[in-house]
Amino acid sequence: MSQTNTRKALGKGLEQLFNSENLDFNQIEHEIVATTPESEITLIPIKDIRSNPYQPRVHFDEVALQELADSIKEHGVLEPIIVKKSIKGYELVAGERRTRASKLAGKDKIPAIIKNFDDQQMMEIAILENIQREDLSPIEEAQAYKNLMNKSGMTQENVAKRFGKSRSYITNLLGLLNLPKPVQNDVMNSKITMSHARVLSKMEDTQQILDLAEKIKNDGISVRELEELSRTEAIPKKKPVTKIHSITSTKHKIYENELRDLIGNKVSISSNKITIPFDSDKDLDRIMEILNVEIGD
Repeated sequence: MSQTNTRKALGKGLEQLFNSENLDFNQIEHEIVATTPESEITLIPIKDIRSNPYQPRVHFDEVALQELADSIKEHGVLEPIIVKKSIKGYELVAGERRTRASKLAGKDKIPAIIKNFDDQQMMEIAILENIQREDLSPIEEAQAYKNLMNKSGMTQENVAKRFGKSRSYITNLLGLLNLPKPVQNDVMNSKITMSHARVLSKMEDTQQILDLAEKIKNDGISVRELEELSRTEAIPKKKPVTKIHSITSTKHKIYENELRDLIGNKVSISSNKITIPFDSDKDLDRIMEILNVEIGD
């Protein structure tokens, strides 16, 4: 799609949002809904809607979907979905859960806003909706970034800046895709944490990775215990872990970089405070898990 056509389809405000260094799904969706006249919100048949072809989410929480379906039965769909016209029907841009829940609720049609997006925008907005609202599994998120890089030619650095992550976070996440498929499935199904998986992804012996994955699930070994095991010479590593810091770096900058590498989110240290922004409650839970912080009942 040309820049002129994109401007006509999305509006100047949205074009600016997509051209910003850090994308924000809530801003993009809010801008679309806020600037669309009510007369342009139309009811479209659910049977004519297909998922965003770049939808990274594989698994959906059936209980949560049913709860949303019950709400839709009682109150209707409170915010229209956003779709793109396709050769046959429509492709979802935003609102996968609302669409699935509406179908569960027995609805034939759903309110929608029709906009034009190019392929890269479709991929970016699908990733955004999920990482900022639905909390993709690490494997789903990694695959989404990989697909975007393959499709658009973006580098890891580009992706990190685009989605507000650190370069090391993207690198570590993509490394999970080298894990054996059974281990990837365990991560996908929350049987193995991201922290455990990151340690396993540094190893190269497939059978030892599988054996340790079973030990994590069956014996509940901690990340620290796994790290100790991974340091033994019996388990070869893909690369020796070395950390190099510029001599001119300040102590705070070094600490910020270390925390970014550990957590995956941008971290700032100033005025005797450590600030760690997060996208959602689930993202906060992930950070607390990485920091080994446990909250009692």
